[in-house]
Amino acid sequence: MTSRTVAIFGGSFNPPHVGHVLAAAYVLAVHEVDELLVVPAYRHPFHKELCSFEHREAMARLAFRDLPRVTVSPIERELDAPVSRTVDTLEGLLARHPDWHLRLVIGADVLHDRDKWHRFERVVELAPPIVLGRVGVCHPEAPRAVLPDVSSSEVRGAVARGDADTLGALLPRAVRDYVAREGLYRAP
Repeated sequence: MTSRTVAIFGGSFNPPHVGHVLAAAYVLAVHEVDELLVVPAYRHPFHKELCSFEHREAMARLAFRDLPRVTVSPIERELDAPVSRTVDTLEGLLARHPDWHLRLVIGADVLHDRDKWHRFERVVELAPPIVLGRVGVCHPEAPRAVLPDVSSSEVRGAVARGDADTLGALLPRAVRDYVAREGLYRAP
């Protein structure tokens, strides 16, 4: 069996934005990985309100479709746990793919919140992190910033305000079209 190094890039992707796409491209360009697996959360572990998994999975497929060696995985829906926990996802992936060597892609902001994660030490054991710096986030274990200062909440706010200029700069075109077509994130 040939071992493959697979980077796991999880998140709510509510919606996926250019920062996510740039993070994936950066990991593929800089780190020794064979594939990057994008894993949308099925049920957010901190109970954040999300649009449907189906919408977020579809948007992730659109956002990352032009990047070679990137696959969007529905593993968290298939595991169907009460909440999506990274440790459970990693263990589920390794049970299905024992030949994989996993790495977990995280932003520097996660380092400040690792005590909130379920069994973070086990996560690190299963998939040593690839930490990406983010503008505005400082941590001694993080490299200098490589990701722009953009968030999904900022994107959702721009949709609700009808701010086309911001959306044009922060959302991949195919995701922007999908959000408009499906009427997602509009103000009530």
